[in-house]
Amino acid sequence: MTLLPVTAPHPGFWTATAMIAAIILSSTAGEVLTAAAMKSIGDLDLIRAHSGLKGAIRAVLTCPLFFAGVFFLAAAFFALLFALNHMDLSLVAPASASLTLVTNAIAAKLFLHENVDRRRWTAAVLVCIGVYFLAH
Repeated sequence: MTLLPVTAPHPGFWTATAMIAAIILSSTAGEVLTAAAMKSIGDLDLIRAHSGLKGAIRAVLTCPLFFAGVFFLAAAFFALLFALNHMDLSLVAPASASLTLVTNAIAAKLFLHENVDRRRWTAAVLVCIGVYFLAH
């Protein structure tokens, strides 16, 4: 007896967009929160030199922003699994990965007050153009 893979019907445009948006938004939130946590903790090498490895681990594990970031990164992972269950990898992976790059640049500028130079904005625009061609 041979088992054939069961193919689910492809979701509509808005459903697919919502699935990819869930991946992008949760991934960006997780990465921004994790980066904010690490900036608030400070230099782990200095903490380790002063308090040892246990002190560095304690500094990370007592930071609520770190756990919020991990939560959103886990949500992004499960959103990715859900999307891959309903859509093709050849669309989900490039769209979610590349558009996350764009949202990370925007979030880094807005929330972390990082200097995002013209080169990074140009790369983000080129990524958007590439995703457009991929989707059509």
